[in-house]
Amino acid sequence: MSYDQNRQKKRKTSSDGNSIDTTKPTAMFKPEGGRTWTVSVAIPGSILSTCRRDDQRTAVVNQISRALAVFAVDEVVIFDDTPLDKRVRNVDPSMYTGDIDPCGYIEHLLNYVEVPPFMRKALIPVHPNLKQAGLLESLEMPHHPNPSEYLPYGEGITTSEGPSGGKGTVVDVGGNLRVTIDDDIPANHRVTLKFDPKDPARADAVHPATPRTEAGLYWGYAIRRCKSLASIFEECPYEDGYDLSVGTSERGSPISEAFGPRRRETVKFNHLLLVFGGPRGLEYAAENDPALQEMGIIRGRTKELFDHWVNILPGQGSKTIRTTESLFIGLTALRPLWDSRW
Repeated sequence: MSYDQNRQKKRKTSSDGNSIDTTKPTAMFKPEGGRTWTVSVAIPGSILSTCRRDDQRTAVVNQISRALAVFAVDEVVIFDDTPLDKRVRNVDPSMYTGDIDPCGYIEHLLNYVEVPPFMRKALIPVHPNLKQAGLLESLEMPHHPNPSEYLPYGEGITTSEGPSGGKGTVVDVGGNLRVTIDDDIPANHRVTLKFDPKDPARADAVHPATPRTEAGLYWGYAIRRCKSLASIFEECPYEDGYDLSVGTSERGSPISEAFGPRRRETVKFNHLLLVFGGPRGLEYAAENDPALQEMGIIRGRTKELFDHWVNILPGQGSKTIRTTESLFIGLTALRPLWDSRW
């Protein structure tokens, strides 16, 4: 008897007598309809300030990307919270930036791991920032193609191949598969596709948000980079901005007070923003933001930027909680805000 057969024999059965196959991973969430609401997370570049080696920096970004994927975060904002006179202004984009431009480094690696693996070679050139990319774990998000699963949407990269009909563009969708779209798009461009249910060789190019808005699918995270804390709000991509914002601080109110069971039921939002501070907190980011300084929003007044100012883990056992740790803790604690909306 083989090892797998022996495991199957010993495995417990459910109450109806059917065997529970624990060799397969847990099924991903299957939505029942489209969703227009979004969840955004903002993190500062200073989260890398305690890292001394590239493998440490890569490990931090790996934890961030895993948190974003596991909790189905739609947008990640990377903001600069360092003093203006400490920022390097002329960064050579071809050089390693983990030690001089942490925001750019985080953006680079988060983009790399979000892109479907089969198109990375074409879209993302070899770069010193990626020398430890092997440490980045697979995110296995719905838009990363899996030959054993079918979705009505997919991601592809345009090719220079000529379509059989003479018009349109041939798109590589991974797994040695090609589809044709009507649009004329230059080669090596990433496109979001809606497959033709009647013709597997045809598809339509759609907006990257369409899988979410039409089918409710989690389709990875968009990345936005900001020069300051205030610009997170000022440059919001949503027409009406973030209608619910939450700042995290050890000086905030416990989540149980800010979002108790009764209050949680009344919380409504279209675009939720969760902002996490670096080793010195969001107050440090406010002090280094000229726009907020001019408004007098510094130190204890930093909380005025947000609808809620919360402490994600009162009574912590360690003197410090790293941002990567607070990301998982905070998303777990705040998940009920949008859990009921799926």
